Amino acid sequence: MSYIDGFVIAVANDKRAEFIAHAEQVDRLFVDFGALRVVESWSDEVPHGNVTDFYRAVQAQDDEAIVFSWVEWPDKATRNAGMAKLRDHPAMTAGPVPFDGKRMIFGGFSTVYSIEK
Repeated sequence: MSYIDGFVIAVANDKRAEFIAHAEQVDRLFVDFGALRVVESWSDEVPHGNVTDFYRAVQAQDDEAIVFSWVEWPDKATRNAGMAKLRDHPAMTAGPVPFDGKRMIFGGFSTVYSIEK
C-alpha cells in the first residue's frame, strides 16, 4: 500500500501567492523523485478547539492560515529514496521559504486502509 508524508504549517495570509509559487516548484521535485501525488490545502473551515487544534500545533498567529499538505508515495522504499534525493537537491536550500519551518509538524504514515470511488 501507499506511504504518506503529512505536513501542517502556518503561512501568513498575505504570503498565499508566494506559498503557492514555492509549492509549485518544490512539489514538482516530489513527483520527479517518485511521488504519485502532492496535495496542498489552504485552511477554509478549521475550528479553534478547546484543548488542541491545528493552530496550537503550529503556533499560528492571528494573521496566519493553516496549510495541510500530503505527499502520496507508492511505497516506503520509493519515499525513502525520493526524500534522500530531495535533501540533496539545491532547490531545497535555495533561499527563504514563505513560512517558519521550525513550527511545521510532519510525519510519515503507512496506509492501513484506503477507499476510492
